[in-house]
Amino acid sequence: MQDTESLFDIVTLGNTTLYNRVGVAPMTRISATPNGLATDQMASYYTSFAMGGFGLIITEGIYTDDKHSPGYMDQPGMVNNEQEQAWRQVVDAVHQAGSKIIAQLMHSGALVHGNPFGQDSIAPSAVQPKGEKSEIYEGIGKYAMPREATKEEIEEVICGFVETAKRAKSVGFDGIEIHGANGYLLDEFLTDYTNQRTDEYGGSTENRVRLLVEVSKAIRKAVGEEFTVGIRISQAKVNDYAHKWSGKERDAEIIFGSLGEAGLDFIHVTEYEAWKPAFDTNGPSLVSLAEKYGKIPVIANGHLEDPKKASEIIENGEAGLVTLGKGALANHDWVNKVKNGKALATFKPEEVLMPNAKIKVFEV
Repeated sequence: MQDTESLFDIVTLGNTTLYNRVGVAPMTRISATPNGLATDQMASYYTSFAMGGFGLIITEGIYTDDKHSPGYMDQPGMVNNEQEQAWRQVVDAVHQAGSKIIAQLMHSGALVHGNPFGQDSIAPSAVQPKGEKSEIYEGIGKYAMPREATKEEIEEVICGFVETAKRAKSVGFDGIEIHGANGYLLDEFLTDYTNQRTDEYGGSTENRVRLLVEVSKAIRKAVGEEFTVGIRISQAKVNDYAHKWSGKERDAEIIFGSLGEAGLDFIHVTEYEAWKPAFDTNGPSLVSLAEKYGKIPVIANGHLEDPKKASEIIENGEAGLVTLGKGALANHDWVNKVKNGKALATFKPEEVLMPNAKIKVFEV
């Protein structure tokens, strides 16, 4: 306990008070109904983390429109009244167990494994995604070639994020997280090789971060100042784990600086190992650069299941909170175990990835 006391401080995230600094990272599960409804199983899954002591839970990615945003079959949405109300059982159960819950809002862009609405995929540009679909997500072969999004479709994307954020607030979520990471649509706009546009959304880093800023500002305007709003940012993608920003720290300054002025309450940074240098063999971590240039609270994610690693990144002032993915899957009661000095279980995919549960084991 002596080395990890900082993990158990009460902290505020926007207007949301958390009883410790440890959260559950968003992890795709594909365990909703075919028409995108949250289920009793999902309520039990998220509540188990609340009962295990996690102060904050961030949901899996929730799709934001009934056209292009879904990335997987059996992915939950929040684009109609039935989907919205299905989430109420999840939110209420987590609250009753004593934790706060944030909805992650996600547009898949070009990285579509399956779309229940049968639409084609859109992206900033018609660029073939790297890699192949994941069998865990019931995907086979290469990703389809996306179509370049029109200006009208970009406006529809913004509207989808806004309307879904309003539904999340209505159903009782404590806040929302905009998924701007891991190779999905907003990150595709941010990434140089997937964004070949020549308009105001392409070219310079300032232009490529524009859509993320516009989504952030539009949501803030729609939900008001009291509702917690954040964004998730990464360099790596589910289909390109080695990607780094070509502009290095200058890119970080522009990206985090722009987001820090967009009305957000936090930036959630995910790297493979959160404490490692962001670009070269030495230098600052991406988490510390987010804190330096964003000037708003930062959540760190990336192999922080070791309690000492997690507490160090907080004590060093690089982040105010940490989130766990695989560490949380192995230990739904990670927080209670650490607080009480009990041993932690090692992550074993075969024990948490059950065929009928469809729990994706990687943080995306």
